Amino acid sequence: QVQLVESGGGLVQAGGSLRLSCAASGLIFSINVMGWYRQAPGKQRELVASITRGGSTRYANSVKGRFTISRDNAKNTVYLQMNSLKPEDTAVYYCNADEVVHLSGTDSNRWGQGTQVTVSS
Repeated sequence: QVQLVESGGGLVQAGGSLRLSCAASGLIFSINVMGWYRQAPGKQRELVASITRGGSTRYANSVKGRFTISRDNAKNTVYLQMNSLKPEDTAVYYCNADEVVHLSGTDSNRWGQGTQVTVSS
């Protein structure tokens, strides 16, 4: 069973920084794409950033230049460094892993439980 466990959310003032981590556990051989999504109250879940196993990254326009995604393939862990946070970044942040190759097969689109990020003005 593959599980994603997030950590690092919390309350921060505008202009501050937070670092989110997400570790995938289980007998995993590889993960193709890992990413972070967020969902604010009353809004749809949206992509924040993603990173391939080879290191190619993609960002939402709203976070470019402020957020940095990275991963450690050996640890099956993805990180999101969030700087210059704004109140509009407030949301539940979800970790996502796609094409997870593990001992029992391949899983698509696995999600973590979410971690709350609140930015006060």
